[in-house]
Amino acid sequence: MQPDATSIEKAKRRSQHLVELPPLDRVQQVSTAMVGYIDKAGLKRGDRLPTERELMNALGVGRSTVREVLGRFQALGVVETKKGSGTYLLQQINASTVHMPLRMETANLRDVLLQTLEVRRGIEVEAGAMAALRRTDDDLKRIEQKLDVMERVHLAKGTSGKEDLAFHVAIYDATHNPLFGQILAQMREAFERFWDKPFDRPDFARRSFPFHRTLFCAIADQDSAGARNETLKILGIVEEDIKEMSK
Repeated sequence: MQPDATSIEKAKRRSQHLVELPPLDRVQQVSTAMVGYIDKAGLKRGDRLPTERELMNALGVGRSTVREVLGRFQALGVVETKKGSGTYLLQQINASTVHMPLRMETANLRDVLLQTLEVRRGIEVEAGAMAALRRTDDDLKRIEQKLDVMERVHLAKGTSGKEDLAFHVAIYDATHNPLFGQILAQMREAFERFWDKPFDRPDFARRSFPFHRTLFCAIADQDSAGARNETLKILGIVEEDIKEMSK
């Protein structure tokens, strides 16, 4: 049986789509395309990814390429494959994410958190300083909006984890260097994945709450030294609470 004109045309379009990606960096480009696809689909940590066939059709690539990309993501700790169930997202990713796997031994949780905090301190303090120097008026409005929400939630509930993160992400964005947000988002995720145990106390780092407003004021004044100092105060309290709560 000879294929009809419609089938031939569909095959041509499919083959044209398949050759768009150069073979030398095909996997890297498909990796980027898959991250964009996952981001646009609104998938979050714990969600199941589409099937291999669905990914093949969506990305216009073959099964071996899809499996190679998923294998890379699995090695990086981005996804997890469960036999008979599917592939699940272990961390939320977007089109600008840098896949930086953070492997930490959890036998001594206190040491792990303090080591992570040491790295965060070096990057996060500099992000605050850069935000003070580079922020635009629009950046400042976004930071203040996030801060206002954080303060309302904190005063109502005594804790504001998600709102706190949103405030700091707005500061990272104000640096206009995407690496700050990409790296620190993964550092914070690695740090905060332990919050359920043993740090499920609502008063964790509560003493740092006032310094978020003073950090904002330093950024508003374009005072990079002040922004560094206020960020150090916040992280210093986090360190003190980790030591106190893990005694």
